[in-house]
Amino acid sequence: MEKTITKIAPQKTALPSLARVAAYARVSSGKDEMLHSLAAQVSYYSEHIQKQLGWIYSGVYADEALTGTKDNRPEFQRLLNDCRQGKIDKIITKSISRFARNTVTLLETVRELKALGVDVYFEEQNIHTLSGEGELMLTILASYAQEESLSVSENCKWRIRDRFQRGEMANLRFMFGYRISKEGIAIDENQAAIVRMIFTDYIDGFGGIRIAAKLNAMGVPTLTHVSWTKEQVMAIIKNEKYTGNALLQKRFVVDHLTKRQIMNIGQLPKYVAEGTHPVIIDQETFDMAQAVLLGRSEICKAKVGSQNRYPFSSLIKCGICGKNFKRKVTRGRVLWSCSTYLERGKGACPSKQIPEDILMTMTADVMRFSAFDEKRFKDQVDHILVPAPNKVIFTFKDGHVIKTAWQNRSRRDSWTDEMRRAARQRGSNQ
Repeated sequence: MEKTITKIAPQKTALPSLARVAAYARVSSGKDEMLHSLAAQVSYYSEHIQKQLGWIYSGVYADEALTGTKDNRPEFQRLLNDCRQGKIDKIITKSISRFARNTVTLLETVRELKALGVDVYFEEQNIHTLSGEGELMLTILASYAQEESLSVSENCKWRIRDRFQRGEMANLRFMFGYRISKEGIAIDENQAAIVRMIFTDYIDGFGGIRIAAKLNAMGVPTLTHVSWTKEQVMAIIKNEKYTGNALLQKRFVVDHLTKRQIMNIGQLPKYVAEGTHPVIIDQETFDMAQAVLLGRSEICKAKVGSQNRYPFSSLIKCGICGKNFKRKVTRGRVLWSCSTYLERGKGACPSKQIPEDILMTMTADVMRFSAFDEKRFKDQVDHILVPAPNKVIFTFKDGHVIKTAWQNRSRRDSWTDEMRRAARQRGSNQ
């Protein structure tokens, strides 16, 4: 019998494809119970996804204390970026309101994910976005979610404004100089001492930048543990709450979607509440600081469009750091100081300030004038270099250079008649 051989081709069994599944969770408040809820959601989704056959766990993306009406949720944006890079096939989330309360944002996001082939499953509504009726249902339900957000927002506004009308501070969670808790507002003595120093320095002629540099050099921590800035210093100077009083409703939320706050410049009433909490800065000191602030603002307004308003403007350069000298007025004295020194303090530039009257006298001596002549000075001098404390180099437009030096006047000689009268008046009042 002849042998017969039949070849059987191998059959490769196709393995089922595994879906890469992630979850998204969010809470809109940083309260302990909300954060506990978020932790529970993360734990639930992690366990749920890993139990499913045919699913690959791709992580849980969770945002803390962020509203669903905003697009800048960091974990939400990271989730979308991972979807765009083809790392995720399916997203699970609790409800439409957890994903987004803004109808437009929700539909735009879902449509983008749908184009990428990523399905989003909303558990409470039992909707898959890749299904035929998914988008219609989402449009209807998202509109309800947005209206719910508006209702909650309006209720919160009413509650806060009602508290303002009764002279109560609302939503004050932290403020440098105070300890704020459910029991009330108490002074933090260490921070309060810094607040008093800030007001004293500002009244004495220090600017916001210089005070910030001083605080950073002292190692004083901010509430958020970042470096001090001019803006933080000026916010303290302008804050009437350090007097124990409060101007309420200075800002308000524009709408419930953007949650953007703007200054109240007459759109809504404001309320002045006195004696709402302990005093750190007395009213007289606070008023003096505001007067200094107003005076500096007027000077800045006068300088707009006129950078060379003064005889030495833009002509004096620091030989140590290379920056221009700036004019400032301290307790009636006009001084020219290196801008680096003014902004960042002596540690950044050890140059010395020059009184304007001494600078004018020195200039007249160098140019052999009987008195300072601004027009002839600007016609002949190209620039002035200050290479070291009390050293000055004049460079003229014809190329020749003159080096000179100066000394501070004694305190007795630097007093004006007005200063002497004020001192005598203070003495007579004691």
